[in-house]
Amino acid sequence: MGCSFSGLNALYDSAASDVWINETRYKIVRQLGEGGFAFVFLVKEVINESSDGGLSKKFKDPSHISDDGTYAMKKVLVQNNEQLQFVKEEIRISSLFNHPNLLPLLDHAIISVKGTPEQTWTHEAYLLFPAHLDGTLLDHAKTMKAKKESFSTSDVLEIFRQLCAGLKHMHNLETPYAHNDVKPGNVLLTHRKGQPPLAVLMDFGSARPARRQIRSRSEALQLQEWAAEHVSAPFRSPELWDCPSQADIDERTDVWSLGCTLYAIMYGVSPFEYALGESGGSLQLAIVNAQIKWPTTPKPSYPEALHQFISWMVQPQATVRPRIDDILIHVDKLITKFSN
Repeated sequence: MGCSFSGLNALYDSAASDVWINETRYKIVRQLGEGGFAFVFLVKEVINESSDGGLSKKFKDPSHISDDGTYAMKKVLVQNNEQLQFVKEEIRISSLFNHPNLLPLLDHAIISVKGTPEQTWTHEAYLLFPAHLDGTLLDHAKTMKAKKESFSTSDVLEIFRQLCAGLKHMHNLETPYAHNDVKPGNVLLTHRKGQPPLAVLMDFGSARPARRQIRSRSEALQLQEWAAEHVSAPFRSPELWDCPSQADIDERTDVWSLGCTLYAIMYGVSPFEYALGESGGSLQLAIVNAQIKWPTTPKPSYPEALHQFISWMVQPQATVRPRIDDILIHVDKLITKFSN
């Protein structure tokens, strides 16, 4: 879906590059990233004398208010009704969650726009989030690999525990939700002096009610097709690669991805990505058979208990995988054992 639009960046080059989300005005500071038809900007709230307090009156949680008025704004160019429904669903689902380790949706607006020959989109969606400028776990992994550095065992466990806490909130709702795309690129890490980094899980575009009954081959294939589009391959659970015609899918698809993400916090990649570099290697086969390869180099060296912990989560049979509450109990024991 990668696509560029002529003149799009020019929209933000002028001094008048302000955006309104409902009654609040923002000035675009700079672009942070883009992908497909979505662009992420750092924006600053514009407060004037007639302002009624802006965002601060909207938030239930005062901790979401930015000290300096800066936020991250995701702009989505919506080209058809299917994409419009997808964005609306992301907004609806994001609004269900309220947890310090889940990125909150602070405000949103969808506006219809008149098309031109150069402009193929019919709506623009604006989603406002807190700004986390230190980057993602994936960014950190790349930087640390280049410097031949790694997280300490205690930081690995603290980061992981925060992800588990956020997922527990989703999994334990009255209707349990699965994130469906837990991976280092969807984890924001913020440095904190004298404390472990703050880990916040983001991007709920793939989140759905976790429990699904599959009762036919066509339903199984439908789920696999959906997963191929929405769940990153190196972190996708076996049942989403090869779904049986009779299966009860639940939130333990996320537990598999969590196990892969713990490995990635330690070693920078998913435990199955080695298969992509092997002649005749198959990522799907490595995942379906849970063929983990552990690094043999002495650095970084982590306790064997962490390898066993990963293996416990990364089990091909979903029915024997632990649930998030069990994982949290276990990670707390490991933190007590290996804390500095």
